[in-house]
Amino acid sequence: MAASSFAVTNYISKSSITDFSLSRQQSKNLLLLRFKLSRRLQSRRRSLSVNNVVSRNQQIEKLADQSVEEETTDTLSNGILVPDSESVISSIKYHAEFTPLFSPEKFELPKAFYATAESVRDVLITNWNNTYTFHEKMNVKQAYYLSMEFLQGRALLNAIGNLELSGAYAEALRKLGHDLEDVARQEQDAALGNGGLGRLASCFLDSLATLNYPAWGYGLRYKYGLFKQLITKDGQEEVAESWLEMGNPWEIPRKDVSYPIRFYGEVATGPDGRKTWVGGENILAVAYDVPIPGYKTKTTINLRLWSTMVGPEYFDLKAFNSGDHAKAYEALKRAEKICYILYPGDESHEGKTLRLKQQYTLCSASLQDIIARFERRSGDALNWSEFPEKVAVQMNDTHPTLCIPELLRILMDVKGLSWKEAWGITQRTVAYTNHTVLPEALEKWSLNLLQELLPRHVEIIKMIDAELIDTIIAEYGTKNLELLKEKLKQMRVLENVELPASVLELLVQPDEVPTVEDKKSKAVTKPTSEKDKLKVKAAKEANVKKKVSFDPEPKSPKMVRMANLCVVGGHAVNGVAEIHSEIVKNEVFNDFYKLWPEKFQNKTNGVTPRRWISFCNPELSKIITKWTGTEDWVLDTEKLVELRKFADNDELQSEWRKAKRINKEKMVSFLKEKTGYLVSPDAMFDVQVKRIHEYKRQLLNILGIVYRYKKMKEMSADERKEKFVPRVCIFGGKAFATYVQAKRIVKFITDVGATVNNDPDIGDLLKVIFVPDYNVTVAEVLIPGSDLSQHISTAGMEASGTSNMKFAMNGCIQIGTLDGANVEIRQEVGEENFFLFGAEAHEISGLRKERSEGKFVPDPRFEEVKKYVRSGVFGPYSYNELMGSLEGNEGYGRADYFLVGKDFPAYIECQEEVDKAYRDQKKWTKMSIMNTAGSSKFSSDRTIHQYARDIWTIEPLVLPN
Repeated sequence: MAASSFAVTNYISKSSITDFSLSRQQSKNLLLLRFKLSRRLQSRRRSLSVNNVVSRNQQIEKLADQSVEEETTDTLSNGILVPDSESVISSIKYHAEFTPLFSPEKFELPKAFYATAESVRDVLITNWNNTYTFHEKMNVKQAYYLSMEFLQGRALLNAIGNLELSGAYAEALRKLGHDLEDVARQEQDAALGNGGLGRLASCFLDSLATLNYPAWGYGLRYKYGLFKQLITKDGQEEVAESWLEMGNPWEIPRKDVSYPIRFYGEVATGPDGRKTWVGGENILAVAYDVPIPGYKTKTTINLRLWSTMVGPEYFDLKAFNSGDHAKAYEALKRAEKICYILYPGDESHEGKTLRLKQQYTLCSASLQDIIARFERRSGDALNWSEFPEKVAVQMNDTHPTLCIPELLRILMDVKGLSWKEAWGITQRTVAYTNHTVLPEALEKWSLNLLQELLPRHVEIIKMIDAELIDTIIAEYGTKNLELLKEKLKQMRVLENVELPASVLELLVQPDEVPTVEDKKSKAVTKPTSEKDKLKVKAAKEANVKKKVSFDPEPKSPKMVRMANLCVVGGHAVNGVAEIHSEIVKNEVFNDFYKLWPEKFQNKTNGVTPRRWISFCNPELSKIITKWTGTEDWVLDTEKLVELRKFADNDELQSEWRKAKRINKEKMVSFLKEKTGYLVSPDAMFDVQVKRIHEYKRQLLNILGIVYRYKKMKEMSADERKEKFVPRVCIFGGKAFATYVQAKRIVKFITDVGATVNNDPDIGDLLKVIFVPDYNVTVAEVLIPGSDLSQHISTAGMEASGTSNMKFAMNGCIQIGTLDGANVEIRQEVGEENFFLFGAEAHEISGLRKERSEGKFVPDPRFEEVKKYVRSGVFGPYSYNELMGSLEGNEGYGRADYFLVGKDFPAYIECQEEVDKAYRDQKKWTKMSIMNTAGSSKFSSDRTIHQYARDIWTIEPLVLPN
């Protein structure tokens, strides 16, 4: 009997996943039936069998209708399915028994998590299918967001929160003997990203689904992510991340969705002149889908991740049987390793090749998929000129730049379009988000490496470069060749590559200067007529042309500038904060801005208020809802502005402080568990969590702490308590594995912590803690409990930042420079509610010049703190290299390029103001409230609306009930 029930349940569940021909009502009924059938199955009260029925859909309709009549599951007015706790229990039990990853004897927390997640996934798949079918049917324009990173964090609480199922699942798990929070903690963060770039992409997907925009994300399915960070006595150590070891309950393998990817080979020309890329190394990119639910909507969009493999025919069975096992597996491992690691080290040729393979795999597989969807939707009415009216491709930074030549290759070589047609389509389809002004992040690739790996794409890139050269010459002419040479040097896609022969003929003339000859005497005479004078003038100009050399520098490598390719090949370029967008226009891409000002836009980043207030900070969320009088702020953060009216209200301030205290106590427990250090919740929690990089200036922070510690040691116990507010200084973030200076900074922070935290003279007055393996889940604990957050990058170097927005939303006061989104945050929260210090962006180049000329005079306090570090007080490790980077006037790794010494005195003086403000808790609480109230502008919903309107030109598409 049980077997019969299982057979029907399994049959129908598969139908709900794969059959797109079902109506929306049938899909909803299927899910209701799934809950009902699983409940019956578990209770074993009666069996269910289906015999002698005419068709599959009739089976489904009959069973579904019958089940719906009996089902206690509810449906909200917006059409979202809301199972009751008994249905949820049945579904969880079903998955615990029939889709198990664990032995059947016990229902412990890991098993409870996977069964619960798979139960939630049933709902997501139903909504995903409905969304997919509706978008296909309506054939609307769709946006595709390509990113090398998606830093999602745990998905369970986010999914059930967006689906409004938190109550049902919490109650169900209580009845099953578990707490929802404990179950959720079993989930590992998906290791698909590292920092703000990936977290932004995930926030955008949440907002796209919530706002009902037709959109997908595309990324790579990394087996090991970046790395798992361990903190030892030697500083940071890296081990492989194991997030997929137990499987990922959220992903849906699409084994029927795969595309061929080619590397190496050669370009052949057919009789009709069409180019074909042949030979080389072939792999397959296979799709894994992750449903992304919107908040209070049925819309569930897709994040499609690509994994790489080859077919079994590439396994060398003969070599294996002969004992040469390495050779047998060679092709398989070569394909699989493409998706092993996020950002593999690129110091070696092999590392560079692997990174380039990753980028091309993302671009090629995604574009093949996008084009296949366009063709399927178009049917017999296929018209390639309409492609940009149906497709928008957004490149998240320069990693997906190969989208441009790949789209051109497919359109020309596979679909048969002309260069002119394909180029016009590509420029109207693709857009580029710039995330950095740092030179090392504006990617350049070796032309020789690209030629070896992607020979057809190099041909296409040269065609793009030639188009650009023609445009530059048309804009600037050939009269001033020095100016033209400079423009070509700055703007070309190809760096240090000879100009096309046709262009050289135009710019470089013969050495001889023609003169006017007397035909009879053959004597050279001076020109007399106007015509003769014009000839001489032209000859002189030609002679000038010859003096300007356009030859490449023989000792410099030939490179492809990916950022320039993005600007040329797309129709829009946006920065991610107002100050960053101005730097992009006036400095980074100034020549392009002068040529195409209409391309350049600003889109200040944003973060989702669902994950970053509502779900991670329920205590504060309740207070916001009470005092704004509505829950609508979760969707419309403009409602947060209402809090300003009550910022001085004693009752609100009391509630606000209680919520912060609860979050700080959670943080105390978390820090004890992760680091072993026990800290006091009475102290100010001072936090800097982000990628470890010199420009983010964790070094400035820790030197400020060292200075504070030194001054404490010079005082009596009473003087210390009088002078300093108790602080817990918390760091988190990963240093890239080959970034030596960043790893030195991590080591320095942990050494300072080991000394300070064990100093009995200091006690709870100062603690320094480095939280290992910082990720989204860690951020969800630290951000709500923080009092002060540090965003202290060298001005003009941080594109935007998103952690600053998350801290502000949670009422955390910031100390920072006028950099990135700090500028706009300070404007919104009020200058009096932001601790500002440091040089401004327009001063930086002058300050570096002053340093190079030997005119910088360091503050005595800065010299004092460096000397103290070198004294060995923090252990035997030598910090001469680290301190040396702050000294000298020039040279790589020296001369304090990031202006730590310049800003140090202003920084420690600003920290004194922080102490003073924190002593007045009424003032501090008001500042905290004003930070939350002023963060209304920084919702990713607002940012996505701007992208949709100004770049993608897409409209929301709400699924019908």
